[in-house]
Amino acid sequence: MKKVLIVDDLRTFIDKEKSILDRSDIKIFTATSGGEALAVHKAEKVDLIIVDLDMPGMNGDKFCSIIRRDEVLKRVSIIITCDGTESDIARIRQCKANSYITKPIRPVQFLESVGRFLDVPERKSYRVLLKARVEGKFGNEPFYCSSQNISVSGLLIETEKVLEKGDVLSCSFFLPGSECIVTDAEVMRTVRGAENSMSYGVRFLDLRPSFKAAIATFIEKRSVKS
Repeated sequence: MKKVLIVDDLRTFIDKEKSILDRSDIKIFTATSGGEALAVHKAEKVDLIIVDLDMPGMNGDKFCSIIRRDEVLKRVSIIITCDGTESDIARIRQCKANSYITKPIRPVQFLESVGRFLDVPERKSYRVLLKARVEGKFGNEPFYCSSQNISVSGLLIETEKVLEKGDVLSCSFFLPGSECIVTDAEVMRTVRGAENSMSYGVRFLDLRPSFKAAIATFIEKRSVKS
C-alpha cells in the first residue's frame, strides 16, 4: 500500500475531490502544519508528500529542505503546489522537491502527478457528471436512456430497457460544444437504483480518437469548474 501525506489547506481540495485518491492501494494522511507533517512522516515513512509552498508557520521549501537533510526521512517524493512564478519555481528547485503543481489545482493534473510518483496506473474511469440523453440500439431495436456521468472509458446510463452484462449496444449522444459522439459499448455492470430502476455501466468499444479527445476535454473543463 502506498502512503500519501497531504499538508495544510490542500486537505480541503482532497475532501472535495475524494474520488481522485479513493482507491484500496493508497492510504491518505493529513497534517495541519509542517511540524505535524514531519511527525507523521517520521512515524509512517510515507511515499509521497504534497505541501503548499507558502503554508503558514513553515514554508513548503523549508519543510522540504529539512527532510532532504535527514538521512532517515529524505527517501520520499515531494510535490509542492505554488502560483508558478519564476521565484516560486526557483525556491522549489533550491529545496530539491521532486515536482510542483500550479494553482488553481486541476484534478486531472493532480491525479497524473500523484500517479507518476506513486507508480500507480492512472484511473481511466475518472468521471464527471453528465446529464445527457443517449440514443441506444440493441440488435435492431432502438431505445432511449439518460446518462448520469461519463469518463474516457464509458458511461453510466439509466434506461427501462432490460440489459445484461456482456450485451453490446450502439450509443449516440452530444457533449456541449462537440459533435455527436457515436460508438459501440459493452455492458460491464448493472446497478439497481431507487424504485427498482436500473443503471448500467457501459464501456466504450473502439472509440474514435477524436471522440476520446472531446470527452477528455469535457472532463477537464468540468473538473476545473468543480
